[in-house]
Amino acid sequence: MLFLFLVLKVVDMQKITLKDKTFRPFITYDKIAASIDKVAEQINKDFEGCTDVPVLLCVLNGSIMFMAELMQRLNFNCQIVSTKLTSYEGTETTGKVKQAMGLTADIKDRRVIIVEDIVDSGNTIVELKRIMQEKGAAESYICSLLLKPEAYKKDIKIDYVAMEIPNDFIVGFGLDYDELGRNYKDIYVLDK
Repeated sequence: MLFLFLVLKVVDMQKITLKDKTFRPFITYDKIAASIDKVAEQINKDFEGCTDVPVLLCVLNGSIMFMAELMQRLNFNCQIVSTKLTSYEGTETTGKVKQAMGLTADIKDRRVIIVEDIVDSGNTIVELKRIMQEKGAAESYICSLLLKPEAYKKDIKIDYVAMEIPNDFIVGFGLDYDELGRNYKDIYVLDK
């Protein structure tokens, strides 16, 4: 039985092809889950005993899988709100962030934990912080599954980071290439 499990795990982590690009295994789900455990532990410590109901802001579509896993590990009451911003075309950022969908609930005078899949250029973070201020959030915090420190040059603090990675293009666990690849539980990197 153990042999079968190991064979299935190896098969599960083979290269994948999305459209015209091939991606190789990069981060296993087990490592992702362990990093979410650690970041949730930090958030639980910081929000321990809170009497308000903080908002978890899911930045669609990339953060869906991270948000689902993170909120299961939080031990305080919270409300889920969503928004959608876009800035990528293919494997490149356009440098321009557009709000494709506004906030799904009022956040005025609320503490908001912005849940992001990945922070690279930081352009989306700047726009999210601007929206939080414009909509009257009492406080806002950034929580990201992944951070690319080589690419991130903004002055806005990333409060909670599950993992730091190199500045490579990745897919899986919510991240996509032209809307494909989000469904993989592991993370894959572009095979150059």
